[in-house]
Amino acid sequence: STSSTSASLPTASFTFPRKPLQTMAAQIFAMPTVAVRAAAAAPRRTTRASVKAARNVSMNGEYGASGTSFYTTTEKQESYDSLDAVLSAKCADPEIVAVIKEQLDACADITEALRSALVTVEGSANTFGDAQLSVDVIADQIMWDAVKSSAVVAWGASEEEPEVKPCNPNGRFTVCWDPLDGSSIVDNNWAVGTMIGIWSKESGTGDNGLIGATGRDQVTALIALYGPRTTVLVGLDDGVYEFSYGCTPEGCELADGTFEPWICSRKKIQIKPDTRIFSPANMRASAQLPGYKELLNFYQDEGYTLRYTGGLVPDVYQQFTKNMGIFTNPTSEKSPAKLRLAFEASPFGLLVEQAGGKTSDGVTGGSVLDVVINTVDQRTPLCIGSANEVDRFNKVVLGK
Repeated sequence: STSSTSASLPTASFTFPRKPLQTMAAQIFAMPTVAVRAAAAAPRRTTRASVKAARNVSMNGEYGASGTSFYTTTEKQESYDSLDAVLSAKCADPEIVAVIKEQLDACADITEALRSALVTVEGSANTFGDAQLSVDVIADQIMWDAVKSSAVVAWGASEEEPEVKPCNPNGRFTVCWDPLDGSSIVDNNWAVGTMIGIWSKESGTGDNGLIGATGRDQVTALIALYGPRTTVLVGLDDGVYEFSYGCTPEGCELADGTFEPWICSRKKIQIKPDTRIFSPANMRASAQLPGYKELLNFYQDEGYTLRYTGGLVPDVYQQFTKNMGIFTNPTSEKSPAKLRLAFEASPFGLLVEQAGGKTSDGVTGGSVLDVVINTVDQRTPLCIGSANEVDRFNKVVLGK
């Protein structure tokens, strides 16, 4: 699919330096309990020669890779398209382009903040009584600053405080986000992420574009993964694309030594209907759900590979990098639903289905994108990923 899309894209123009964060720092990071360095990350010390040498080490000998490890098969490209080049060719609506770029700027700022902020308890709590971490507060403030300064965002809502709030009355979109998913694993320095769903303010039955709407009403969604690299999945007119932040691939350097902040690292991603990778959440529910216990036993008996971190973003995002996978999160009376429909299930559901995968609402077996959002904090079970495995979940767990 890469070759079928790249020919139509205009030549990329690379100008790298991220905008300094001094302005944002003055507004956000002056909080006495939160100190975040606004400077860019320290220069890389690894030379390209040493990286090349490491890549040339054979993986097939005594210490080679396991046959069930699912290492990447992505090959290096001669060049990579810039964000502007891809959006110009693959997103016809200029206002959607604008909101995508604004949200990517916010993800870049969260990246810089995570590189320098310590993970500590902030001393505040969200609306559910959960203690907020310093990085939660920082990420949420960055997102609020992005939507409140936007010319195209009319309403905003954060998972940290699920209330739809006005932004620009002349704006067109309602933006919902989970600013930093993975609070229970971020102190381990594991990968975490941001989930963003974008609706038209005209959708739904109210005046804020959310209540009465469904996930299928979204105009686009973005999922950011903060790990060794920052990558973001974005839904465009003809599929799901991945953009990588701050990468410096050979062949993309300009004469002045600068690079684009965002390059397109994957195009028109597809999720295969079958998989050998499983990510089982809420396993304690299997004590009350015989079907879920049966499904988990099936995965193990059939030799599926377990890939599960406890963070929704990395556990589902891998379906786009491995082009397969299944994430299961059924619920029971003693293990109720935790995932938020608007902030988590809908954004991921839109992208997975756009990439050829499938979703289940965990109740009827229908798509989670067809569940009506009746409350901002509405929770939902979820199964999401490779289509045939979602069908297996519906049959074995739900009896559908």
